[in-house]
Amino acid sequence: MNTVGPYHNRQETYKYFSLPFCVGSKKSISHYHETLGEALQGVELEFSGLDIKFKDDVMPATYCEIDLDKEKRDAFVYAIKNHYWYQMYIDDLPIWGIVGEADENGEDYYLWTYKKLEIGFNGNRIVDVNLTSEGKVKLVPNTKIQMSYSVKWKKSDVKFEDRFDKYLDPSFFQHRIHWFSIFNSFMMVIFLVGLVSMILMRTLRKDYARYSKEEEMDDMDRDLGDEYGWKQVHGDVFRPSSHPLIFSSLIGS
Repeated sequence: MNTVGPYHNRQETYKYFSLPFCVGSKKSISHYHETLGEALQGVELEFSGLDIKFKDDVMPATYCEIDLDKEKRDAFVYAIKNHYWYQMYIDDLPIWGIVGEADENGEDYYLWTYKKLEIGFNGNRIVDVNLTSEGKVKLVPNTKIQMSYSVKWKKSDVKFEDRFDKYLDPSFFQHRIHWFSIFNSFMMVIFLVGLVSMILMRTLRKDYARYSKEEEMDDMDRDLGDEYGWKQVHGDVFRPSSHPLIFSSLIGS
């Protein structure tokens, strides 16, 4: 299991078990890792406790039970109101599911309790995973909710090298474009560029005019006036040195 969070704000994520989900009976997993890149992206991998073996079908079975008190119910209701969704991985392939749903009146809330997994394999490799959420159960305080799952393995023609191709389809997992943020950033850039340009032009306009006017005058005849700092060397920048042939020979240029 990875993370859970509101569907309409993909950047807001929490650990999957920050919600009062229960854990399966299996306590350990043979291969578990988390890379530095996953940690920087906010990946929070935790073992689900589901006992899944390669090519071993699992009939619908209960793997744990939630003792739903008022506090746990309130947590699930908050998650369902905010359209929380969760992410899990099987062999590094991501799967997404919805925590639950509310009725049309918004008075009753239901939790999806049954995970139906269909896993496609090609040879000895997993190449495709699908999750279907079923078993809608109404959230009632001081009751017990049984969580169940099933696993069905099927052969697939997808090559192992191409198993991530379907995630590249933009229609598979659409992202909302934050047009207001883009417009806000664009206008801010324009405003700052204009402001800096105006300050530079007001500061350097007189200098540009005087330099172009006095371009052909001798340096000694120029009015240094209010010049200071770098402005005092503008006449020396392109002045050729004396004995340029010896100078260029000495510096090897």
